[in-house]
Amino acid sequence: MEKHTPYTDSYFIRTRKIVQEKGEAKVTYAIFMRRPVTYAPKLALNWLQKVISDRNETIEIRENFREGSWVGAGEPMLYVTGKMSCIVDLETIFLQKLGPPCVAAYNAYNMCIEMKQTKFIAMDARHCAGSEMSDLMSYGASVGSEKAIRKLGAKGFIGCAADATSHYFGKKKGIGSMPHALIGYAGSTIEAAKMFHEIYPYEPLTVLIDYFGKEITDGLEVCNFFEKLAKSGKLSLRLDTHGGRYVEGLDVPESYAVLDRRAPEALRGFRTDNELKYLIGSGVSAASVWHLREKLDQEGFKKVGITCSSGFDPEKCRVFALASTPVNVVGTGSFLPDSWSETYATADIIEYDGKPLVKVGREFLQKTKKSSNQNK
Repeated sequence: MEKHTPYTDSYFIRTRKIVQEKGEAKVTYAIFMRRPVTYAPKLALNWLQKVISDRNETIEIRENFREGSWVGAGEPMLYVTGKMSCIVDLETIFLQKLGPPCVAAYNAYNMCIEMKQTKFIAMDARHCAGSEMSDLMSYGASVGSEKAIRKLGAKGFIGCAADATSHYFGKKKGIGSMPHALIGYAGSTIEAAKMFHEIYPYEPLTVLIDYFGKEITDGLEVCNFFEKLAKSGKLSLRLDTHGGRYVEGLDVPESYAVLDRRAPEALRGFRTDNELKYLIGSGVSAASVWHLREKLDQEGFKKVGITCSSGFDPEKCRVFALASTPVNVVGTGSFLPDSWSETYATADIIEYDGKPLVKVGREFLQKTKKSSNQNK
C-alpha cells in the first residue's frame, strides 16, 4: 500500500480500481481555486511527480502561471494529463498541498508590500497543525516575500523561527530572540537579557519588554546596561503587549496625542473600528510603537531597533503603514489563512480521451484551457 492511500478519499481509490478493471482512459484535470491567490505549487508538484515516478508512469503538467504569479478566482492554475488510473487517487493529497500555500503566499505578499521597509520573521510554527502544515506555510510565505522583494523592493521575510523550514528563506537555522518564559525564569527583563547575551554573545540581542507591563522602564534599563550595543545599532526591543492593556504610559487620550504628533494623517478621515484598534487601541498599536520610539530617542537611543509581534496580518500591516509606524522587524504567524475554507483547491476532469466533458457549471475550465499560455 502506498503511503498516501489511507489518507485519500475512498471514492477515488474505488474509482481507480474500476478504471483498472474496465479499461483505461486518458484524462485532463484542471485545477483552480475560488478566490484570488498567489501561485505556490512547488510542494504539491514535487509530491505528485514523486508518486508518478514511483509508479513508473508519466504525466503531462501544463502550468498556466509562474511561481509567485497572481491568479484570479476560478482561473485554472494548471492542467494535468495522463492515465486516469494513474492520477485519480492522487487528488486528495495534491489539493491539500496546493491550496494553503497559495493563500499564505498571497497574504505574505500583501503584508510585505504594505510595510516595505520592515523585515518579517515567519513565526507560524506554533500555529500549524503539525510539521507538514508548517512546511506548506513557510514555503508560501517565502513565495509571497520573494515576489514583494522582486517587484517592489520590499525587505520581506528574512527567515523563520524553526530550523526545519529555514531553508525556504535561504537560511540554515531558525531565527528569533527569547520567549516570555525566559523572562519569567530570570525574574526580570534585564536579567533575562544578561543571560541571553552571556550564552549567545554573537547573536543579535532582541529583548522582550512587555512581561512586567513596564515596556518603557524595562526597555530603557536594558538600553542603559547594554549601552555599547544600543549605540551601535546591535540592540532591539520587542513589543508583544497583549490586547488586554495599554503599553506603559499610554491610554486612549495619550495614544491620540502620540499619533497627532508623529502621524496626524493616520487620524484624518473615516476609520473603521478595527483600524482604530490598530492605531490607538490597547496591545501593540501604531501609537504604542511611536510612544516607544519617542522615549528611546529622547534618551539618545536612536539606533535601538523596534521589533513587534501580536496579530500582524495584512490588515494590521496596512494600518501600521498608514501611520508610518517605525517598526524594524515584525514577527508574525498571521499570514496563515484566517478562514481555512478559502484554501480549498478544486480539481475537475475536463477531457476524457481527447473529448471535452466536464460537469455542468464548470464549462469555463474548458474555455480557459485554449488561451492559458497568455498568462505565463
